[in-house]
Amino acid sequence: MTKMCFIDLFAGIGGMRLGFEQAAEYLNIETECVLSSEINPDAGLVYEKKFAEFSLGDIRKIEKLPPYQILLAGFPCKSFSSAGKKAGFVDTRGTLFFEITRLIDTYKPQAFIFENVRGLLTNDQGRTIETIKYEIQSRGYSFDIFLLNSAIFDLPQNRLRVYILGVLDSTPKFNLISDLSPKDSHSYHPQQLSLFYPLKKSITVADILEDNPEEKYNCSERFVAELKQRLKGDLSKLHGMRLIDYRGGNSIHSWELGLRGKCSVEEIELMNCLILKRRNSQFGKHQDGKLLSNEQIASFFTNPQLEKLLNSLVSKIYLQIVESKYKPVAGNFSFEVYKFLDPDKIAVTLVASDANILGIYHQNRVRKITPREAARLQGFPDDFIFDLGNREQGTGNREE
Repeated sequence: MTKMCFIDLFAGIGGMRLGFEQAAEYLNIETECVLSSEINPDAGLVYEKKFAEFSLGDIRKIEKLPPYQILLAGFPCKSFSSAGKKAGFVDTRGTLFFEITRLIDTYKPQAFIFENVRGLLTNDQGRTIETIKYEIQSRGYSFDIFLLNSAIFDLPQNRLRVYILGVLDSTPKFNLISDLSPKDSHSYHPQQLSLFYPLKKSITVADILEDNPEEKYNCSERFVAELKQRLKGDLSKLHGMRLIDYRGGNSIHSWELGLRGKCSVEEIELMNCLILKRRNSQFGKHQDGKLLSNEQIASFFTNPQLEKLLNSLVSKIYLQIVESKYKPVAGNFSFEVYKFLDPDKIAVTLVASDANILGIYHQNRVRKITPREAARLQGFPDDFIFDLGNREQGTGNREE
């Protein structure tokens, strides 16, 4: 059996390594990890428990690499993601890419696989990826980019990622092609009819749900009661529903649930109208919505009690006054759950900050998804242990 030594940088809890080892086993290739590095201590403990290997810490303290053939690196992505500020190499986390090239110079591998978010390709008007390409090609490596979605690999999550592959002193031809798959989790239709291929049962959220998770994952009775009242008792309408205060569409808002105080029908109508109209270009160019004066609000919401309604909403902290104008007090983290997954579709992209407040309505229970369900969405097998004593571990370790 062929043996291949590899290095795992920015290892996290070992997701990239796990996939690499499974692929190598499928190809009848023996693997050995000769060095791994991860700065987060909790992730390092999970890694050590799974692989029985101690992961080194800060990559900047590693002086050189031992002999190996393949380099894996899921280098920090927040600098390039829509969840971050898109600062790219201006951000100190972005400059960690150059720590990879520094270590490559100490011992060049035969090939590498890098993983990052799609924002890497457009960051700084494309200059970031061009810099990476130059640094790689100047060291004698080929440079191929693939944009792939986990949904095409039988994982029910809309997770689009960039993979960069390079081979030393070679220009390989890959059969793999980029595939963005569904635009979003709402447009995913697993049973689309084809005249040329038989129907295939695609993996959906329903396939990763636990049968009887602990009651601690249930939403509070008050929250469920408010949802029932808002949805007129039909909790199946929660499938795919967002709980968010600065968007319309298939959403429930805090004022509709009365989270900061019950609202009248007129107050709810005013708030729903305000969050939509404040985005209109006639009020300015700010994409996320503008602060509006009483007069501007009156131009689209006609009610003789407008000022009274506005004052009431300010007193309940659904609105705040900034420079004599009104702004919604918004934020999806004020809800127990920020989005309910649809069992018949795929999940939104999991990220570390909110994986523990994704919800599901399943078997007549309104609850949050469990850590094991989040792990299944990421492709981790059920024998992968995340438990670190009393600390609840999430698994969404990349930001979109």
